[in-house]
Amino acid sequence: MTTLAQEHDCLLLDLDGTVFRGQQPTEGSVETLAGIEARTLFVTNNASRDPGEVAKNLVAMGFKADADDVVTSAQSAAHLLASQISAGSAVLVIGTDALAEEVRKVGLRPVRKFADRPTAVVQGHSPQTGWADLAEAALAIRAGALWVAANVDRTLPSEVGLLPGNGAMVAALEAATDQRPQVAGKPQPPLMLDALARGEFARPLVVGDRLDTDISGAGAAGLPSLLVLSGVSTAADLVHAGAAERPTYLAQDLRSLNAGSDSLRIGPHAAWRVEVGPQSATVHWTGADVDDPLAVVRAVASAIWDSSLDGVRFGIVGDDDTAQQALERCALTRGPIR
Repeated sequence: MTTLAQEHDCLLLDLDGTVFRGQQPTEGSVETLAGIEARTLFVTNNASRDPGEVAKNLVAMGFKADADDVVTSAQSAAHLLASQISAGSAVLVIGTDALAEEVRKVGLRPVRKFADRPTAVVQGHSPQTGWADLAEAALAIRAGALWVAANVDRTLPSEVGLLPGNGAMVAALEAATDQRPQVAGKPQPPLMLDALARGEFARPLVVGDRLDTDISGAGAAGLPSLLVLSGVSTAADLVHAGAAERPTYLAQDLRSLNAGSDSLRIGPHAAWRVEVGPQSATVHWTGADVDDPLAVVRAVASAIWDSSLDGVRFGIVGDDDTAQQALERCALTRGPIR
């Protein structure tokens, strides 16, 4: 059997929620990635640390990685700025020193105050960002400075739950300035394209835990994708996903990279027949064996995406005990999500 990983020559892996949560690797991720021959690139929307720091952290958790394997939204944000403003221009940095260093590497001058007359503002995640920092950025943006956000992730996964991400701080500036930034990270294409520029790849695969960034970003770059349920997005989110946020494959975690692609592909399944009505979807068990609890999710998602219920509030029910229990295990019977 050819595995999903073996069908691709490059894996573009999200970090938070996919490879690890906080300081803990996701289940089986260390062992799985150690056995994969494809080029592995860690593509992260988190702009708070430089590639060397990210690689060091990965190694401390048991992964094999060096700085050249890490592609950050800070790098992409700096490249995006350099393509639009003159060398030596002042850029007001809202974020960590690592983000400021990426700005410096592309020939721009990082500053921290509006009084330094910045030509642009770049914003990335930092736990230390406060009102005073946002105030400096608001003044610059209102004065006409180009505004680039490393990413707009609203939340950041951790061991204890979801924390405010850079997108929450970006939203505050949007409210204060009535402006919107250019976005370097996922779901916009620059970060994915920067990653692919690290080599010549014929069959890349994006792997992530968020529909709104990882999977949408894959689609924007024209790449196939695998959603893993080890982070933010849930099975229910997947079923209700809009056209721009639909992955090619679905799995519980990275261990499924060693499974066959056909078993992971979102589509009909012999064990489940899904009837889609005007306000609900009904799932029937056909009597066939099922060894993957996510098979019902793939079947339901496929049926919904192909139906008139797409984008409509609806419920999902099982027509028999087996179907109902399968849906409940995946939390698909709680009624409308949106």
